[in-house]
Amino acid sequence: MGRHRKPPTVTVRRGSVIALTGLVPAGVVAVSAASASDVETAEHAALAAPQQLSEGASAEVAPRAAVVADELLHAAKHPGPPIVKTVAQSGDRVAADLPAGPLGMPGIAHAAYLNAERVLAQENPDCHMPWSVLAGIGRIESHHANGKADAKGNPIDPIYGPVLDGSLAGNQMVRATDGELDGGMRGFTRAVGPMQFLPETYRKFAADGDGDGISDPQNLFDAALTAGKYLCSGGLDMNDLSQQSKAIMRYNNSMAYVANVMAWEVAYRTGVAPQASQLPRI
Repeated sequence: MGRHRKPPTVTVRRGSVIALTGLVPAGVVAVSAASASDVETAEHAALAAPQQLSEGASAEVAPRAAVVADELLHAAKHPGPPIVKTVAQSGDRVAADLPAGPLGMPGIAHAAYLNAERVLAQENPDCHMPWSVLAGIGRIESHHANGKADAKGNPIDPIYGPVLDGSLAGNQMVRATDGELDGGMRGFTRAVGPMQFLPETYRKFAADGDGDGISDPQNLFDAALTAGKYLCSGGLDMNDLSQQSKAIMRYNNSMAYVANVMAWEVAYRTGVAPQASQLPRI
């Protein structure tokens, strides 16, 4: 995450891309072209093939996911700032067996988003961050850790975005400055974890979602809470759709990206999956 996606060369009328989805009210994006260029942006990581989701699937909270979120809400009170690092994981882990969340979302990912919502409701109640916004971003950035995370929220395989060396169309070059969170990259860095943060941005907003004293960008609970803190920063209120749109543009300076995130946010909240034709290309 950071300023590494090139500003769009085509001027898009405010709110017009959102209206294309038919799922989000037109005119909700009150971010001008000038202000959009001033916010930080993040890498859109197309790391997995789209999941096949059944329309009309129930959006009810999976009971076990809610229990996990409740447990972590009580745990996420470790005193002092967390240690920011990527924790080495064993190779014999298996995917969590929680029941699927709304629209087939992995239960462990659903629990992580619910947990972030509840922690933020205590720490920053004026932000009104809903779990569904975080889920919309997680869906686009990594398909919820590629649908494979263990019972602690750690992806079975570490998640890294493409190297930001300028070779990909639409991406700027971002020099490596961390050397740890990005897997020891030299020269140029890459976005990391299921919520696809640039290491420098992650360190700035790092949160401990599971209360173990560590903030690991690869961990769903830590990454989801960190994403929530990042989106809420600057006093933004997610109840105001124009402010919500501004926050999402911090991830990717693209109206099409905002439209996709908000469409999936509505989908997870209502249980009705969007059609591919309703989602503008990012």
